[in-house]
Amino acid sequence: MSIFDRIWSLDRLSPEERMLVNSVAELCEDKIKPRAQHYDVTGEFPWDNVHAINELGLNGVFIPEEYGGAGLSFFTYLHCVRLISIACASTGIIWATNCHAMKPVIDFATEEQKQRLLPRIAEGGLASLCITEPSAGSDALGMRTQFKPDGEDIIINGGKTFITNGDAADLYLVFGKWSEIDDPKKSISVLVLEKGTPGLEVVSKEDKMGHRASSTCTLSFDDCRVPRANLLCEPGDGLNVLLASLNKSRPSVAAHALGIASAAFQDAVGYINERKQSGRRILEFQGIQFMLADLASELALCDNWLMHVADLVESGSTDFATEASIAKQRASDLAMKVTTEAVQLFGGYGYCKDYRVERLMRDAKITQIWEGTNQVHRQVIGRSFLQR
Repeated sequence: MSIFDRIWSLDRLSPEERMLVNSVAELCEDKIKPRAQHYDVTGEFPWDNVHAINELGLNGVFIPEEYGGAGLSFFTYLHCVRLISIACASTGIIWATNCHAMKPVIDFATEEQKQRLLPRIAEGGLASLCITEPSAGSDALGMRTQFKPDGEDIIINGGKTFITNGDAADLYLVFGKWSEIDDPKKSISVLVLEKGTPGLEVVSKEDKMGHRASSTCTLSFDDCRVPRANLLCEPGDGLNVLLASLNKSRPSVAAHALGIASAAFQDAVGYINERKQSGRRILEFQGIQFMLADLASELALCDNWLMHVADLVESGSTDFATEASIAKQRASDLAMKVTTEAVQLFGGYGYCKDYRVERLMRDAKITQIWEGTNQVHRQVIGRSFLQR
């Protein structure tokens, strides 16, 4: 058993969770991993993978039992994100985005909203989280999408960009500003927009460096009329919902990044155990052993820190923003580092698309950018030590 197997041991899982994780591992190895290169080359949305995931009922991992899910542990969810991302990073983020978008509904919605919306996702629906705009990335206060009350409805005007699952989602969690509140911080609100709403348009789909099978879209809202019943909390509560939600999605992004890093590490170790230079296996050279030792140490430490954050979530803690930022920042930086070194260890072959490490290096880069750039996370972490 490797050090990573011990960290991600199934001993801490219930029998039901252990069975699910084993099923996910089999699915990834038998179906998702073999398709990954095809979907990267074609840029097609991996519906085969989504359907296979739904056959296992994986959305039920993060949906509570009373709304059609299984309500399993956060550790189980992170383990599944990591396993799917090892096999195919695009599929990993498609599935994880369902949780990112629906966790605010689970945590903040009314009972009526949960009963009406969550079963659609538990049954296999896709969800999308709509925050970013051309003028509002890490600075959420700069968003311009407007929510205007109109009787029993809310009218949405504006647009969002870089939206994962934007052309495939059944439900969209949209953040915007309440037209009747002037303060940019107090005006942020959040609602659920349903697929097929008149005025919702997919304007474009990005042609990306990595995660090519995961659709990343620009959306426009032109007088989209949404029932007031789809508003989460009250007008102006959106910023609190947003910050609380990001604290739980960032560990998920860390698990996704560690999946990419783990895949690259596995491929590199396998290659340098076989490939020879000057009559010796590459792994027999001391300099290579030192490099591998550093990467393995950092991977083990990041994995352990993520388990710590998972325990905080499971305990019901609400004060772990700094810990979540550390997990996301370190895991994504490490994903870029491990994939870069893996390409180097493969030599010229690592630069060719015949080997997975080329794709993994491209997939790793965005993990340093989305869910808050790592520069922002370093600021969040450093600012936490300011004495008040």
